[in-house]
Amino acid sequence: MEHLSHLALEIPKTDKPRVIIIGGGFAGIQFAKGLKKANYQVVMFDRNNYHAFQPLLYQVATAGLEPDSIAGALRPLFENQKDFYFRMARVTEVDVTNKLVKTLVGEIDCDYLVLANGSKTNYFGNQIMMDKTFLLKQVPQALDLRSHMLQNFEQSVMVKDAFEKDALTNFVVVGGGPTGVEVSGALGELKKHVLPNDYPELDFEIMKLHLVDARPRLLTAMSEKSSDKAYKYIENFDVNVKLNTLVKGYDGKTVTLSDGTEIPARTVVWAAGVKGNLIKGIPKSSVERGRVLVDSFNRVQGAERVYAIGDIAIMPTSSNPNGGPMVAQVAMQQGKLLAKNFIKSQKKTAWNPFKYNDKGSMATIGRNKAVVDLPRFHFGGFFAWTIWMFIHLISIIGFRNRVVVFSNWVWNYLTYDRGTRLIIRTFVKEKSPKPKLPFNFHQY
Repeated sequence: MEHLSHLALEIPKTDKPRVIIIGGGFAGIQFAKGLKKANYQVVMFDRNNYHAFQPLLYQVATAGLEPDSIAGALRPLFENQKDFYFRMARVTEVDVTNKLVKTLVGEIDCDYLVLANGSKTNYFGNQIMMDKTFLLKQVPQALDLRSHMLQNFEQSVMVKDAFEKDALTNFVVVGGGPTGVEVSGALGELKKHVLPNDYPELDFEIMKLHLVDARPRLLTAMSEKSSDKAYKYIENFDVNVKLNTLVKGYDGKTVTLSDGTEIPARTVVWAAGVKGNLIKGIPKSSVERGRVLVDSFNRVQGAERVYAIGDIAIMPTSSNPNGGPMVAQVAMQQGKLLAKNFIKSQKKTAWNPFKYNDKGSMATIGRNKAVVDLPRFHFGGFFAWTIWMFIHLISIIGFRNRVVVFSNWVWNYLTYDRGTRLIIRTFVKEKSPKPKLPFNFHQY
């Protein structure tokens, strides 16, 4: 990497214990903020200089929001925090024995290492799906899907071949979790309320939406009542739901399902699951089911002064041998508690073990429709939809972003319109992987 030889991390030396955080997601941010008044030097690495609110990426992809409304720059979050340093650099390897973090622009040692680099899409070893489908884990991926979708419709008004027109206007979403259900509902809204006004020359009966899941019901992490409601809601958006069904093949033009069905489609969105975003150097003995194994204090098994929080971590318990769910609530709670425990260390007091406080889960299925599971109640419909909007709105980083998102939602609701149907950059699915860059890079 000769072209990177002029770069260096340049973190000031300190007498304080140095804590390195890998990842600026929900867990990393909460942990770093919790150490604001503690006697630690905090260094954070992330491949981007912003935190993206991933639960709303699907709205960017379906032209409901612009990316800057769901993303907040990381540096301003910590501008008043002394002895905090952010570096936009890609971590390539960690040495958990010597507490060494290696990046494409150099390496740095630390006293404590905190892994908070989240999850990545799980393709279950299917390389073809990895190469040919779209995913929604990063802002650029949401923009790619948006451009691709709009390009397809611009092409469809000029295409004469019936099969090609069919393939351009069909969408297949793989995975019946929250992301898959929300993407399908948003596409259903576009089909019913938005795209027919943009493309009056098209008969939108040709646009077919398919949601495919290998499991027996949608939203398996939620209650059966919410799952049944979600199924009914999504069918009202003309989405063809196929459960207990696998995607067996895809050549970029036709999707083949395990029941023999063939669907012409230029667009397949993969939302079938995630796994830990493991970094080179983590011992195999510290990995379980694709995630980093931790104890009740988020200490990595088999490593001293190394911790993992959020999606990357799995914390099996007697009551839950599979560990907690890979959701933002868990990540934020673990980040906050670990910071408090670090402060307890300096005060020489006992640590508190982590116990997940499940505040509920929710998913939206288009306009006026959502499902909510609280510890004692399960409900759906318009009221659930308003709760979903409120919770997501207050969770977005930055007052400006909240105002922008809320104004967009109000406009969309009152006008049945989406104001961001712009092809700013044309998208072409790459046949070869992008070169490795020192910081922002494409990662599945």
